[in-house]
Amino acid sequence: MSSEWESESSSTVCGHSCDSHPSSSTEYDLEKQAIPVPAPAPAYPGSGTLQDPFIVDWDLQDAENPLNFNNRKKWIITSQLAFCTWAVSFSSSVYSGGLEYMARDLRISDNVAILGVSLYVAGFALGPLIFAPLGEIVGRRLVFWATLTAFTLFQLEGCLARNNIYALLSCRLLTGIFGSSPLVNAPAQVSDIWNPRERGLASAIYSVMPFLGPIIGPVVGGYVVMNLDWHFNFWLMFIFALLSLLSGAIFTPETYAPVLLRRRAAKLSQQSNGLHYVSVHDRDWPKSTSQVMLASFSRPFVFMLTEPIVLCMALYISIVYGTLYAFFAVFPIVFQQHRHFTSAQCGLAFIGIGVGIILGLASTPIQNRLYWRAMEKSESGRAPPEARLHQAMVGGVLIPIGLFSFAFSASPSVHWLVPIVCSAFFGTGIAQILQSLSSYLMDSYPLYLSSAMASTIVLRSLCAAFLPQVVPVMFTRLGDEAAMSVFGALGLICTPIPFLFWRYGQWLRSKSSVAFKESSLDPCSQITTRCETMSGKDVEHLR
Repeated sequence: MSSEWESESSSTVCGHSCDSHPSSSTEYDLEKQAIPVPAPAPAYPGSGTLQDPFIVDWDLQDAENPLNFNNRKKWIITSQLAFCTWAVSFSSSVYSGGLEYMARDLRISDNVAILGVSLYVAGFALGPLIFAPLGEIVGRRLVFWATLTAFTLFQLEGCLARNNIYALLSCRLLTGIFGSSPLVNAPAQVSDIWNPRERGLASAIYSVMPFLGPIIGPVVGGYVVMNLDWHFNFWLMFIFALLSLLSGAIFTPETYAPVLLRRRAAKLSQQSNGLHYVSVHDRDWPKSTSQVMLASFSRPFVFMLTEPIVLCMALYISIVYGTLYAFFAVFPIVFQQHRHFTSAQCGLAFIGIGVGIILGLASTPIQNRLYWRAMEKSESGRAPPEARLHQAMVGGVLIPIGLFSFAFSASPSVHWLVPIVCSAFFGTGIAQILQSLSSYLMDSYPLYLSSAMASTIVLRSLCAAFLPQVVPVMFTRLGDEAAMSVFGALGLICTPIPFLFWRYGQWLRSKSSVAFKESSLDPCSQITTRCETMSGKDVEHLR
């Protein structure tokens, strides 16, 4: 029976008799290769032609989609990004711990010595204009690795050129420029890997680092100078820069979805023998390289001029950030000159702001619960970005309270502990403001977050570079209380901003061509067409 089945099956192949096939196996193989085999059905929409290419997008459970990384990997990436951001911001202020001794040894004025802080922070204003759009073109990992390498090398150069003030100041500017890359690309990477429901804590931890680093810097720098020498602060900056570079190279993969999908489309096109694939994000992208570069590098300026949300957020964050850096000039006046603190004791006075920042971070679970409640009430399952603004509304009230109370307690006749306690209110306010507004920008501009952040970082860095230079003049001419009251008045003027966006933010986003809009949200469209930050599990929940 078996032999009969084998004979019958060997005599018929695809409905043809065996007489129509070659007798030898070699000839059969050659003829089999000559028969055209239909291509497998494509997994992507499109026809594969140049005019109608296959559109490459993520599947819901795509393992290469950064939103589908497991939580352990996400937290490793987030921790590394937070450390890099902390190291960069720490280097901006640890330098100030040795200003008095550096001015003495190099025979320079105090204004020239503090110029190292201003130049470093001024670099934060220049770098994002290049590195934010570059990260959206070539990918965040490449930009991250290249800039941190340069950042580390110039930190080393600062260590070796410690006795030449011109070389030191040049290195401070260059380290600031290259160190700005984590400030602008790290929040975008956090947005790349965390969906909106899970993003709250990760965003909060990252967001406080640009503020926590400058607060810890003077404390550490002051004690390093007292026990070693001011030169060792430069070696400390180099060590942290090197650790940032190594940890970034090991733990941080590429996370920008448009770049990953573009690479996948290029690989599929190369392997498909004539079929054309294109990323979903590149369907309407300018074709020429010059158009791509022009669109990317002009975007931060365009956002600043055409997006009211970005402009107002940038102004608010700039005033808060500039005031923080103004404290690096205020504290030596209030505590060293008027109360005769040592450099180390003056550095410890920043603990008040540091404690306030930690308290601001501790309020994140409350904000998260309010956001989740808004998600449950939403028909789409996605809370509006304005649900992120609760912390900002509280912080906006605390900032002027802290600044005015610090102003009225700055006099030497008041116990030194009182202004330190008052500064804690300011610290809590700035932590809540930055956490809340950063999350608001993440939700409002998911695809172009780097450019939106670049707009805010440029303006805030200019304020942070400028204000420490004018503080000594303000305190000399106005006095302690009046000078600090100027900062309190600025904070008070900005207090309504989060409340206004709570009321009118959705209307402003509806008028924007790039901001997130609830009207365009369906269970999958925001994921597939605009790199929206939602995991497959969340989509299943919506369904």
